[in-house]
Amino acid sequence: MSIHATAIVEDGVQLGTGCVIEAYAIIKRHSILGEGVKVLPFAIVGGDPQFLKFDPSTVSGARIGAGTVVREHSTINRSIYAGKYTEVGARCFLMANAHVGHDSVVGDDVVLGNNVLLAGHVAVAGHTFLGGAVAVHQFCRIGEGVIAGGMATITQDVAPFLMVAERNRLSGFNSVGLKRRGFSRETIMELKACYARVFSGGNPRTHAVALFAAGVTSPEARRFLEFFSGGKRGFVRPNRAGQVGEGDAE
Repeated sequence: MSIHATAIVEDGVQLGTGCVIEAYAIIKRHSILGEGVKVLPFAIVGGDPQFLKFDPSTVSGARIGAGTVVREHSTINRSIYAGKYTEVGARCFLMANAHVGHDSVVGDDVVLGNNVLLAGHVAVAGHTFLGGAVAVHQFCRIGEGVIAGGMATITQDVAPFLMVAERNRLSGFNSVGLKRRGFSRETIMELKACYARVFSGGNPRTHAVALFAAGVTSPEARRFLEFFSGGKRGFVRPNRAGQVGEGDAE
């Protein structure tokens, strides 16, 4: 473990083996960092949430999984609820100036580009990449394996394995990303078929329910369809019915 002389680690912090806290980084009380977490200069983990009604005496924290890197000036705010944590998973990479709002949950192996902004109560599933300056509205859900282009604005839920750009614009299915993760051809084909049907027009939730009832083979396809059973903000979808493309990037 390495803690620079100018870093601040407050009472009640738990640091795993091999953590590196660099110069002028601040780890606020009740934060929990897993093994090998690196926090670079001027980053703040577990700072008070940006919530006007928050009571600073609330005992809450932020929790970071093993192997995650928090780059310069990034901020991870603690929960607004007593005994709760804002969560960042294992092996994540938060580039400079990224912000994770209170009570957000970020899965494993997620990359947040420079200046990414996650509002409060955002959920980002594993293996997702959010490009530079992506902004995500509070309570939005972003599914597994999503890629968001730089400067995208997301105010609706993004289903797993998709690509999104600009303002809530669904730009395709992330087939290359799935290949890079080792998904089988059969699984990718089933996911593509589900994707095309769900976004063929009308209500995506209705199509997803019908497809699930008809039976799907792969657990990945089930996860894709189950995503549509939750959420309150609606879903990012193609600009018009039938405009369903296939992506070529992860």
